[in-house]
Amino acid sequence: MSAPDFTSAGVDFVGYHDADGKPVFKLALQVVDDRWYLYATHFWEPRLSIFDVTNPGEPFLTGAIEGPDQAATWQVQVADGLLVQGMERRPPAWGGDPADTSDEGIRFFDVHDPIAPKLLSQWRTGAHGVHRNHYTGGRYVHVTASRQGFDGNIYVILDVSDRARPQEVAMWFLPEQYTSAGRTPSRRISLHGPPYVLGDRAYLSYGAAGVVILDISDIENPMLVSRLDIGAAFSSMIAMHSVVPLPARNLLLVNTEAIAERQQEPYNFAGIVDVSDESNPRLISLLPIPEPAPGAEYPNFSTRGGRFGPHNQHHPQGPALFADDNLMFMTWFNAGLRVYDISDAYLPREIAWYLPEDPTERRGLLPKTLVTQSEDVLVDARGNIFFSDKNHGLHVVRLSN
Repeated sequence: MSAPDFTSAGVDFVGYHDADGKPVFKLALQVVDDRWYLYATHFWEPRLSIFDVTNPGEPFLTGAIEGPDQAATWQVQVADGLLVQGMERRPPAWGGDPADTSDEGIRFFDVHDPIAPKLLSQWRTGAHGVHRNHYTGGRYVHVTASRQGFDGNIYVILDVSDRARPQEVAMWFLPEQYTSAGRTPSRRISLHGPPYVLGDRAYLSYGAAGVVILDISDIENPMLVSRLDIGAAFSSMIAMHSVVPLPARNLLLVNTEAIAERQQEPYNFAGIVDVSDESNPRLISLLPIPEPAPGAEYPNFSTRGGRFGPHNQHHPQGPALFADDNLMFMTWFNAGLRVYDISDAYLPREIAWYLPEDPTERRGLLPKTLVTQSEDVLVDARGNIFFSDKNHGLHVVRLSN
């Protein structure tokens, strides 16, 4: 199938793949023998597709990881020849069955041969599974996990030095989550993740609890450094979704996640936090709200249908991925892909955008109104921007020269 039509500014079309009619969701990338491989999950089925994107203008499918049946295999990370496949039980709102007993947790695959993954091991939470995880190579995988006796997801650290036998070495949670100890949270608090780890710090996007910074210099005993509470005004159902640190600038790039269609929830934002004093994080600016192009049939994105608001940021994890402390790449659901100049942290500016036309074929249950819903974004070290959509395939674009 040909690429969807689009409107854009400052971004050029490079390539597209329909993924055999399967909408693409989360993305991860590795380079092996000078070839570039993109691993893409799918929203509505338990499958992970492997694309060769050495030529980004002509991505092609080279393999897949199937199953397990009924599991939501939404999350993927890859580094050091290890693929980390997250699995969770699908919520009813996304087509799940409350009586679901599908598999959950993490499956670990050897992908030194990038198109022939070999299953090495599995780790289970004993509850509903895992959401977003962090792995950039080495000994530890940082996990967003459900756990019996807790309300919402918590932080778990796994030792994968023996990849055939992953071992849990630590967990951390907010006290009010511990319902088995008789706690009753006044609001739902859940680690969305991923726990973004740099050196001896873990930066946690902790839903309605905001941003949490942990000292993990003693890997078996994480200690609270500070917390930035975002309050009820910014606490949508998911609330704080992502935290990406820029240590050279003492900044955090943060965003909540829109979940309700037609903006029937508290305001969702993307912003910049100053952590020059990490004991006292400060929100110093908000990114501008995307605006429709002149002549659009809708006055704003909030009321056009589907979800509107920030979702995923590009995470510059590892040498194969693009890193520039002055640029921020984000998907905004029905506003497509947005790119920001953040060289002035107090005055972020939108400099480019790319909006695929609305899909004409429904490939899943959502959104209720069939409009563009851009989901994940990943930028490779060559400058190619890959992004996905709930009812489209894989888009490849670049910033204009």
